[in-house]
Amino acid sequence: MEWIYLLLAGVMEVTWAVAMKAAEGFTKLWPSVITALCYLASALFLALALKKLPLGTAYAMWTGFGILGTTLLGLALFHESISLPQGLCVGLIALGIVGLKLLG
Repeated sequence: MEWIYLLLAGVMEVTWAVAMKAAEGFTKLWPSVITALCYLASALFLALALKKLPLGTAYAMWTGFGILGTTLLGLALFHESISLPQGLCVGLIALGIVGLKLLG
């Protein structure tokens, strides 16, 4: 169950970050509300996951999920771009997440 909590924490982290971008400096109400709620939900799910998972592993994976998700959604929703070296580095982060799960 702790892995599900960690995955939910990652999804909520990505959601609050994307909502924060959409809130445009907290000038838009609903994206601002979504940011706050998802931020709290992310912390709650991370806390639940940390009951059983090692801190270093869980935190690295949580932030990795955030990096991957926000990078992909930044490309798709906000038409952001990344260079090839940046893309390779994000790919290495993805490999690190997989490695932490498989080898941890």
